[in-house]
Amino acid sequence: MMGVFYFCSMVDYLIVGSGLAGVCFAEFALQSGKTILVFENDSQPSSMVAGGLYNPVVLKRFSEIWKAQEQLDIASVFYPRLEQKLGVTFDFPMPILRKFASVEEQNNWFVAADKPKLSAFLNPKVLHYDYDYCPAPYGFGEVLHSGYLDIQKMVLSYREYLKEREFLVNDSFAYDSLEINNEFVSYKEHKAKHIVFAEGFGLHQNSYFNDLPLDGTKGELLHIKAPELQLKEIIKSGVFILPVGNEIYKVGATYNWSDKTNLPTKEGKEELLEKLNELITCEYEVVEHLAGVRPTVKDRRPLVGTHYQYNNVHLLNGLGTRGVMLGPFLAQSLLRHIEEGLPLDKEINIERYYKKRAKS
Repeated sequence: MMGVFYFCSMVDYLIVGSGLAGVCFAEFALQSGKTILVFENDSQPSSMVAGGLYNPVVLKRFSEIWKAQEQLDIASVFYPRLEQKLGVTFDFPMPILRKFASVEEQNNWFVAADKPKLSAFLNPKVLHYDYDYCPAPYGFGEVLHSGYLDIQKMVLSYREYLKEREFLVNDSFAYDSLEINNEFVSYKEHKAKHIVFAEGFGLHQNSYFNDLPLDGTKGELLHIKAPELQLKEIIKSGVFILPVGNEIYKVGATYNWSDKTNLPTKEGKEELLEKLNELITCEYEVVEHLAGVRPTVKDRRPLVGTHYQYNNVHLLNGLGTRGVMLGPFLAQSLLRHIEEGLPLDKEINIERYYKKRAKS
C-alpha cells in the first residue's frame, strides 16, 4: 500500500539527486515528518569517488573556513544519528597531520593556532612522529575535529533504505515534464508541494537553474596498497594520504578546471604519483584510479535557495570540495528556509546572482 500512496498522493518533497546533498536534505526532511520521493540516475559520481575528508581549516594557508564551528556542530550530530539509523559505520574521526616543509611553515602554524577562530582546531605544538616511510624533518601540525566519511557507503546504504520504502525512483529526470502550479508541482504521475534539485554537476542540464555559475572542478584520486606504511592518521602535504583499512590508502586529489569528464586520466595519475613519491618512501601498488567532477562555484560559495520565479522550486548545490561539512548545514538551512521562512545566509543564497542580474 505504501507504493500506491506515493504514486497517487501528494508528497511534501520531490528530491532530484541522491548524492551527498540529496541524502542530507532527504534525511532532514524525514526527521521533520515530511514525505519525500527521490529521483536518481547515477549520472554524477562525484559523491561516490570523493575523498570524503572533513577538516575545519584551510591547510594551504592555515586559515579559517566559513562557519566551520556551526557546520561541525550540525554534522557531528547528523552523521552518527544516520549511522545508527542505517546500521552502518561510515564516519571515521581521525587527526589530520599537516607535514611542514620548513621552519617558516612551523612559525605560520604557531601564529594560526593562536587566533581565536582557529585555536579550537589546531594543536599548537609541532609533533614529531617517527614514521619509517614518511619522513618529516620539520614535523607535523595536528588538525583536531577532523576525519573522513565513506561517502559511497553512506550514499549506497541510504539509497537502499529509500528503495525498501519505495521512496526512490531510478530514472533520469525529464525537466520538460515538470509542471509548476502555485500550490504544488507535478511530474508525470507524481505531485509534491516542493521540488529540490540536488544533482551536483548535472545542474548544467537543468533548465531552471543552469544559468547559475556552477563551474565544476574535476578531481582524481588513487587507492594504493602499502603494507609497510602502517599509518593511523591522515597525512597532508602536496596530496593527502588516508588509511581506509586492510593496508589500503586513498591518495588525492587533483584539481582540473577545464576537463569536465568523469574519466581518469594519465596526467592526473602521474601528478598524484609524483606528489605521493615525495611524501612516502615505501613500496606500494596502485589498485584503483577514480575521477569525478566536483560541483564548485567561482565565488567558492554554495548555491542554495528558491527560484526567483517559482516559490516551490529549490536548489541545493555547489558543495564543492568541503561537502562533508557543508552538506548537513546547507540541507538544514534550506529546509528551515522553506518550512519556517528563516532567511538563508547571503553568502550561500542564490539571490546574490539574481540581484546582480537585476542590476545589470
